[in-house]
Amino acid sequence: MLVLFKLLGSLALLMFGMKSMSDALQKMAGPQLRHVLGAMTTNRFTGMLTGIFVTAAVQSSTATTLMTVSFVNAGLLTLVQAISVIMGAHIGTTVTAWIMSLGFSFNITDYVYPAFFLGIILIYMKKHRIVGDFLFGVAFLFLGLGTLRTTGAEAVTGEYAEAVNYFFDSFNASTIWNSLLFLFMGTVLTLCVQSSAAIMAITMTLCSTGVLHIDQGIMVVLGENIGTTITSNIVALTANVQARRAAFAHLSINTLGVIWVLIVLKPFFAAVCSFAGFDASMPPSDPEFALKASMTLATFHSAFNVSNTFLLIWFVPYVERFVCWVIKPKKVDEEDEFRLHFITSGIMKTPELSVLEAHKEIRSFSERMQRMFGMVKELLTLSSSANNKKDNKESDFNKLYSRIEKYEGISDNMELEIAKYLDQVGDAHLSDETKAKIRAMLREISELESIGDACFNMARTISRKYNAKEDHFTQAQYDHLHQMMELTDQSLSQMNSLMLGRKEAFDVNRSFNIEHEINNFRNQLKAQNITDINNHEYTYAVGTIYMDLINECEKLGDYVVNVVEARLGIR
Repeated sequence: MLVLFKLLGSLALLMFGMKSMSDALQKMAGPQLRHVLGAMTTNRFTGMLTGIFVTAAVQSSTATTLMTVSFVNAGLLTLVQAISVIMGAHIGTTVTAWIMSLGFSFNITDYVYPAFFLGIILIYMKKHRIVGDFLFGVAFLFLGLGTLRTTGAEAVTGEYAEAVNYFFDSFNASTIWNSLLFLFMGTVLTLCVQSSAAIMAITMTLCSTGVLHIDQGIMVVLGENIGTTITSNIVALTANVQARRAAFAHLSINTLGVIWVLIVLKPFFAAVCSFAGFDASMPPSDPEFALKASMTLATFHSAFNVSNTFLLIWFVPYVERFVCWVIKPKKVDEEDEFRLHFITSGIMKTPELSVLEAHKEIRSFSERMQRMFGMVKELLTLSSSANNKKDNKESDFNKLYSRIEKYEGISDNMELEIAKYLDQVGDAHLSDETKAKIRAMLREISELESIGDACFNMARTISRKYNAKEDHFTQAQYDHLHQMMELTDQSLSQMNSLMLGRKEAFDVNRSFNIEHEINNFRNQLKAQNITDINNHEYTYAVGTIYMDLINECEKLGDYVVNVVEARLGIR
């Protein structure tokens, strides 16, 4: 039981160290990763190099793949670009196996404690806390790997050695069924643990002690390459069609790679053993056996991913056609349905990527609110036909009003879901800059939901007036309302241009000028309304409803300015 807990604990240390190291590297890279992915994917070869570079930098192919799928979901990358980046990520992730193989060349645990000491000093210095997090991650990684190695050796040579050896010896026969069994085990274990690095470490440990034959170890490694693709497919389940295709391409590429390697496995593995200097007849008691076995697995992992990428990179267009044929778009109009398009319920998200997804979702929220206001303008136009209810005018009015009401419910749900997501992101270890972005986004969604409320209030007022069937607005009132709504729509357009573009290129004075124009026009109409009521141009009740609409437009303009100020960081 003690040996079992030591194995599980060392595996947990290794996984935590790997994740901490990867997270710290991604924080150090920051927005540069996003710009690199966007700028260096002009063709399939630069996309592949980008995938190699980013994955080697963050030490996590899963993080790169999730980032790529999210960028496809957000429309920042095409499917062809994403496939080439994913192929490059397969090569970049091989660095991790080589790092772990170092742990088998000497007793690495003797050197982790200075890293812990230096790391805690840097963390408390705050200015260099990300570097401290990175050192802690590396130290935990090698401590876990070293403990896993020694505990594995204890299990093999200790009192349970006979049982352990008997279990693995029962699968030693070189049959196709045993090979497929270990391939399946590698896939399932990686799927369960959600970390190919952790399974690679276990495989290296077992092979370095001689318990697991090297032939079985490479089958587990091949299984890991399939199992690691499941994560992106799980994340993409709630994403759009292109993102699901990118995730499925990830699975297809590795599955195709495993198939062709199995066909040429004997000569391929023989070449790897020759390169790594490993002799299958070498006894486990040999002092170099552990190092040679771990290097052979790392070499096989690298050779497989490099060969597979350089073989399939020429067939990227065909891979794209295949995944498009398998995953077809749904023929439904999702405009009037509530669904978050960019925020996905994935794992291993970084704050930088999470903030990007939230911003894309808020931009979609903003565009939806302008569409909602366009419906209110159309509802007002339909209401002007109250005296001529032909050609199903009344039916059209009621349908449009129901659609606006549905949009109001969508705006409420979007605010809650985005706020919940940002709250989860806020629980992570964030920089001051990222915290400020999250605070600004929470303010944005609150004001956007208020815009939705203002639109629905106007729709209810128009509906109440339409169904009253009493006095109607004069032509001058309709003209003034349309003019006020046009100014309000201009302010919404300015807000969305800010959401779509870069803050530095936005002229905030245009939004402020439109807001001043709306306020002045409201004041002018307010004074004119009192005069017209006194001159009996229309009744007081009609004048009240008329000014309710004007005032609601003015409030909506204030909410728009609040969104602009939040986006620009103006308090």
